[in-house]
Amino acid sequence: MLTIQAPAKLNLTLEVLAKRQDGFHEIRSVIQTINLCDSLRFQLSQNIEYKCDALNWISEESLVSKATGLLQGVTGCTKGAVIEVSKRIPLVSGLGGDSSDAAATLRGLNKLWGLSLSRRELLKLAPQLGSDVAFFLYGGTALVKGKGEMVIPLPPLPQMWVVLVVPHTPRLPRKTEQLYASLKASHYTQGQITERLVERLRESGEFTPSLLFNTFENVAFATFPELSVYREYMMKAGATDVHLAGSGPTLFTPVKGKTQAEELYLRLQQQGLETYLTETLATIEKIE
Repeated sequence: MLTIQAPAKLNLTLEVLAKRQDGFHEIRSVIQTINLCDSLRFQLSQNIEYKCDALNWISEESLVSKATGLLQGVTGCTKGAVIEVSKRIPLVSGLGGDSSDAAATLRGLNKLWGLSLSRRELLKLAPQLGSDVAFFLYGGTALVKGKGEMVIPLPPLPQMWVVLVVPHTPRLPRKTEQLYASLKASHYTQGQITERLVERLRESGEFTPSLLFNTFENVAFATFPELSVYREYMMKAGATDVHLAGSGPTLFTPVKGKTQAEELYLRLQQQGLETYLTETLATIEKIE
């Protein structure tokens, strides 16, 4: 049996530059993996079978099944597999869990089935699954361009603790699409915010919360009115910088010290909030 960890991600910056002629949006983003991970187990079988410990996970709607079908179609492989998904990343949370699971599926089945596809070949498949899947074939810290398919690895972010709060809000269908549609031209930027963070990482490796930016914060707090309440909870508990994760609704705050992060995590947990204590991951695990 082959086991692969599928980490969540945070968009440290997320800028939208313009809407493209193909209907997608041109983005610039620095993305970082964190050690909140799903776990995927792969075992050879005659047929394809999916198992998951999350009751509201539906295989037909997941990118795991789409990644499996895509890999079969492209390679003509007729082997089967039992794929077990252990979920820790909350569904539809803005943390990229489904995309990370898809990337782990491509890597896992590539190894299990002996396909010997290179990462470059897997990267060609990633855009057919989702805009974040290419990033998860790299992990760590990376600059992402285009509609998400262009990934440029960056020097690792200095290790940092991150406290997450997942608000109990309605899970909107096609949430990210709705938020993109809500953006106005005034919310578009030129990529300069992302470039500033990239330069800082390349020159000195220093990171300060003032470098964080997510253009979806311009519209998400109107789409999810409860977010303002949860942000206030976090600030009162001691968080100094609270930002939206991806398209939300998860909120996060970076904390440099472990003790400080643990104290904040406990205070938020005591308020009955769905809270996670995580830290940044420098690299993606290798498959031996």
